[in-house]
Amino acid sequence: MNYQVKHPVLLLAFNRPDTASQVLEKVRAVQPAKLYVAVDGPRPQVPTDAALVADTRRLYEQIDWPCEVHRLYSNTNKGCKLAVAGAITWFFDHEEAGIILEDDCLPAEDFFPFCDEMLTRYCDDERMMNITGTNLQQGRVWGEGSYYFSQYSHIWGWASWRRAWQHYRVDLEGYEAPEATRHLHHIFTDAMLVKSWEEIFHDLKAGKINSWDYQFNMITFFRNGLCITPNVNLISNIGFREDATHTFNVPQQHAAALATGRLDKPLRHPKYFVPEKEADYFFLEKDFWLQAKWQHYHQVQKDKLLRRRFKKWVRGLFRKK
Repeated sequence: MNYQVKHPVLLLAFNRPDTASQVLEKVRAVQPAKLYVAVDGPRPQVPTDAALVADTRRLYEQIDWPCEVHRLYSNTNKGCKLAVAGAITWFFDHEEAGIILEDDCLPAEDFFPFCDEMLTRYCDDERMMNITGTNLQQGRVWGEGSYYFSQYSHIWGWASWRRAWQHYRVDLEGYEAPEATRHLHHIFTDAMLVKSWEEIFHDLKAGKINSWDYQFNMITFFRNGLCITPNVNLISNIGFREDATHTFNVPQQHAAALATGRLDKPLRHPKYFVPEKEADYFFLEKDFWLQAKWQHYHQVQKDKLLRRRFKKWVRGLFRKK
């Protein structure tokens, strides 16, 4: 493949030089003219981190194609939440649009041309919050286009615009619970989904979740935004292993190292700009144990109803005639 990617690329890495080198090889193949690299600092309580972080950074000192390289290396460990969010903000402070890859997200051949075309086509469309390369639909195809629209901002290999990221707030400053609940009820018809996202919102506001991506999903919800999703998978996540920071012992284990596919050319564009609700529900069911959560939630609601009826019946036994 002799394709040269048209947009800048941001690489996010930490302490896995082996996976980072695989991703870098894929980027080398498309030779971006501008490359941004962000690597968090080692954790002081983990003795092996210092050497691994140093090895990872050394990879980015060996860029061997004509390229403007920008590096953001932290002297201290900021953690997934602040390091990644800060790096993406740094990237979009310098660029209007671009492609973002973490050190375990291995892109397929069609990923970069897909991102380039979508970034250009939808650059001024405020409804579009991001483009993803990840498809977890297990072969299901939605609509007649080469891609569809999701309400979930999948971030295993993705692209976006400064105009979208400017709404991001790492601690969701400016958003309060009543407003969040209103938005969630507008998006979801299922009470359990509303409750689940309300809990996530409260945990984010309380600082209980050391991650950055839930916040981007929330902002997408609040803005009625859409994520452009290919109808074939274009990213293989090779990060599911014991030394992972987040992708270990999680519901998406079956999504590890998924095979990637090819998109038909030219791309076919959807006729309607609406989210594929069935695709989103399928994703939730398979990737977040949604079916089990639904069953538990509705059983709880059923039990509450039965208890209320029982109490009413008992009160009736002692009611004066």
